[in-house]
Order: sequence, then C-alpha cells, then structure tokens
Amino acid sequence: MHIDLGCGHHKHLNFYGIDRVQLPGVDLVCDIDKGIPLPDNSVEFVMASRSLPYVTDLFAVMSELYRICTHKAIVCILSPYAHHFRHASNPYLKQKFDEYTPRYLTNTFLQPAGSPICPPVQEYLEHVVPFDFRLIRMELLYEPPYSTTLYEQDELDMLQYVQPNLISEIMYHFVVVKQELQVDDWHRICNKTYYEPQWIPSLRRQLAPESEELPEEINIDVIPMSRKLSPTSPSMNASMKSSKKASQPGKKKSSPHK
Repeated sequence: MHIDLGCGHHKHLNFYGIDRVQLPGVDLVCDIDKGIPLPDNSVEFVMASRSLPYVTDLFAVMSELYRICTHKAIVCILSPYAHHFRHASNPYLKQKFDEYTPRYLTNTFLQPAGSPICPPVQEYLEHVVPFDFRLIRMELLYEPPYSTTLYEQDELDMLQYVQPNLISEIMYHFVVVKQELQVDDWHRICNKTYYEPQWIPSLRRQLAPESEELPEEINIDVIPMSRKLSPTSPSMNASMKSSKKASQPGKKKSSPHK
C-alpha cells in the first residue's frame, strides 16, 4: 500500500489518501496525532508532503508510521525549512525540519553520498529512538533568487550557515529498517529512484537565463579591455604626437618689408 499523508485536495495518483478533513479523493479521514488505523507492516511507501510540521507530537506520529510500514518501506517528507522567517513566524507549524533532523530519527545514522551534509548533533544520555528511519536522500530547495545556477553550490553551502531565508523547503527520503540492513544493501537503496511530491520539479534550481547578445546588424567597434592602450605605450605616444602636430597652428613667416 502507498499512502499520502495529509493529502488535502492534491492526492498523488494511485495513493491511498489520508486527511483529517473529508475532501474529494480522501480515502481515510483520521487525525494522525491520535493514530493511523491501518494494520501493522501494511505500507510500502509514505508520502508526507507538507503535513508532518503540523502534528503535535512528531515522535508519536513517527512511531505510528514505523508500526504500519514494512521493512525497507520508503518515507518521503517535504517540509518548510526551519531557518526561514516566513516559516519561523507561522504559529501553525509545530515541528521544525532542517539538515540536522535525520540524525534524530535513527540510532544508526549513515551519510548518503551526493546529499547535503547532516552535521553531528549532541548525544543525549540514555536517549534511544523507538524507530529506525535511515536517510537515503536529502535535498534543499532554495528561494527563487538563489534557485538558479547563477550561484555555485559551494557559495550556497557557505551562505546556508550565515544567511536566513536562503532555503524555502527541504525534502528527505528515508528507508524503514526493522531488520538487519547491510551497508551494501543500504547503498543500493540510496541509488534507486523514488516518488516525489508532484510540485518538486518547479521548486528545484533552474538554469540561469542566457545573456542577451547584440543584434548582428549593429556594428560597434569597441576596443577590448585587453587591447586598450596605456598612456605609456609606444602606440599611444605616437598617436598623441601626431594629434599635437595636427592641432598646433603653423608659424608665421617674417615679412620681408619689416
């Protein structure tokens, strides 16, 4: 079974829609804060697009998702990025998500190749999470001014830690681990392609607009910067001398009658 958690009006095709409000396309009406009435080990894919930030107890909901998911099920989460003024001031967003979040959802964290770095977090004494969601992919979705290739990725990585309002949303893919999972197997899972929220393509970085070129019919003779003459160059000196000669009046001849 594939479920769309908090699907609203935009349930993903061929998914089982779950929402707290009865809307067209919703298959199950329930408040996920109070549990999800589905059997154990019955779900193979969870789409949670912009829904988990609104729950009251994130760990309780993640525990319920872990219960209903099969071993190696995939969970896709799209969420507003925590370090953005627009999201930080929204009183309806009860849970925050950023690049640190994946480390709190497993006791065995592995860093996926090709994904942004999830920095280490403080270890809490006697704190063991009751589930195992291992990150297989993470993607940062930038605000429009930064979502073109005008910016190099290393520039964005640096700005991420000094400038708010850079990233708009964040997307994760996790694999549910209920049995022993070899690292090689985890790598194979990381390299597969999975479902994504339907609006993700419009949120990804776009190519920078191409620079406009002068029309061919306009012929402007411009001296390139590298060829500009310096005041001390021989060509410039010769040009200046010829210019002075042309501008100086000729000397008057002395009159023979004087």
